[in-house]
Amino acid sequence: MPARVPRMSEAPRPETAGPSLAQREFEPLARGPLHGVRVLDLSRVVAGNMVSLALADFGADVVKIEGPEGDALRDWKVAGVATNWKVYARNKRSLSLDLRRPEAIEAVLELAASAQVLVENFRPGTLERMGLGPDVLHQRNPGLVVVRVTGWGQDGPYRHKPGFGTLAEGMSGFAALNGFEDREPVLPPMQLADCTAGLYGAFATLVALREVEVKGGAGQVIDVSLFEPLFSLMGPQAASYRASGRLRSRTGSRSTTAAPRNAYRTADGGWVCLSASTQAMTERLLRAIGRPELIEDPRYRTNADRVRNAESLDAVIAEFVSRRTLDGNLEFFDREEVTVGPIYDIAQIMRDRFVVEREVLADYPDAELGRVPMHCVVPRLSATPGAIRLPAPGLGEHGASILREAGFDDARIERMRREGVLRDATPRKGDEGHDSPPTASREGR
Repeated sequence: MPARVPRMSEAPRPETAGPSLAQREFEPLARGPLHGVRVLDLSRVVAGNMVSLALADFGADVVKIEGPEGDALRDWKVAGVATNWKVYARNKRSLSLDLRRPEAIEAVLELAASAQVLVENFRPGTLERMGLGPDVLHQRNPGLVVVRVTGWGQDGPYRHKPGFGTLAEGMSGFAALNGFEDREPVLPPMQLADCTAGLYGAFATLVALREVEVKGGAGQVIDVSLFEPLFSLMGPQAASYRASGRLRSRTGSRSTTAAPRNAYRTADGGWVCLSASTQAMTERLLRAIGRPELIEDPRYRTNADRVRNAESLDAVIAEFVSRRTLDGNLEFFDREEVTVGPIYDIAQIMRDRFVVEREVLADYPDAELGRVPMHCVVPRLSATPGAIRLPAPGLGEHGASILREAGFDDARIERMRREGVLRDATPRKGDEGHDSPPTASREGR
C-alpha cells in the first residue's frame, strides 16, 4: 500500500542543479488588452488583490488605495521579505489616503468618476458608512463596476460575520474531503478560497464591463463571497449525496470515482502521482508493469471493480514504483506513455525543464533580493498577451501623480500632505520611470 506523504521539511533547500530561470526585465511600456481600464482597489489581503492582479496582468491600470498603515499583505513576510506583496501587487500603483478623513473620501469619489472598476472587501455596510456606497459612486459614475468581496456575501444570515478564507475552506466541504479517513480534516496550505474568489471576481468584472461598453448598459455591483466560488468547485457533491444517501469519506489521494489514482513512493524517497482513469490507460499501465493478467482479473476488470478494490491494486503499483528512483520511474512511464508525473516541492519545480523553458517562472529585478522569481501571466493569449510591467509599489509611491491625473493641482496635493490626508513616498531607485501610464482613458486600446 502506498505510504502517506510526510510533512514537508522547513529546512532550507538551496537552488542547485538544473537549468536556471530566465532573467527578465519589467516592461513598463507594454499594452495589454485591458489598457485604459482604471481599477481602484481598496481591498486588503488576498481575494481583492487577486481580482485586481488578474486585471493588471492584462494591462489594467490598478490603483491600490491604501491606508497610512498599508495593505496588511505587506506584513506577510518570509525571512523578513514581503514575498506575498511582491507577487500579488505587481503591475499596480499605490496611493495612500487616510480614509477616516472627509477629504480622502472626496478624493476617492473624484477618482471613481473616471474609473471603470472599484474593488473592496470591507464587511457589508462599511463602504456605505464611509460615504462610498454604490448609490453614491454611481451618482458620480453611472458606468462604474463595483466588486464587493466578503466572506459570506452582501445579504443572508451570515452577512455580518467576519469571513476569512479559512472559514470558507472549512464550511465549503473542502476540508471534510481532504486528508485521510482516520485523521482530522485538512485545510489547504495556501489561500485557496481567496484566490478562487479573486478569479471569479475578475471574470465577473469582465462580464460587467462588456455590459457597459458593448451593450450600453449601466454599471453594477458584483457580490463575491469567499464561500460560493470554492463551493462551486466542489462539483456534484450535493447531487451525489442526494442520489446515494451516503456521505463521502476522506480517501487520501485516492479517487472515489476512478482507479487507480494515488501517490506512490520511489526508491530514492521521491514521490510520483498516477491516474489511470480510463479503461485504455489502466490496461496500458498493467501491461507496462508486467501484470497483463490483471486486466481480466474480476477484481480489476472494470472501473467500478477497481474502485472497490483500490487498496490491493495500489499495493501492486506501489511495489513496482518502489523499485525505481523518481527519475527512473518518470523515464519508464514516459516511454510507456502511462500518465504518471512527479510530486514536486518548490525547489524541484524551479529546476524542471518545463517550468524553465516555458518561463512559468522567471526572475525579475528586486530592490531587496536582487532578483525575485514570479509566475508568468496566466493564461497565454496569442494576439493580446499580458505582461509584467511594474514591480509591487512602495506605500504611497505614486500618490501625487495619480491625483494629478485626476485634476488635483499641486496646492491641493500639498495641503493634503500637510493635513495628513495623503501619504506619499519617494519612488525607489530605478523605478522613477514607472510613476504613471501614458493614459488612463479607453482610447488607444
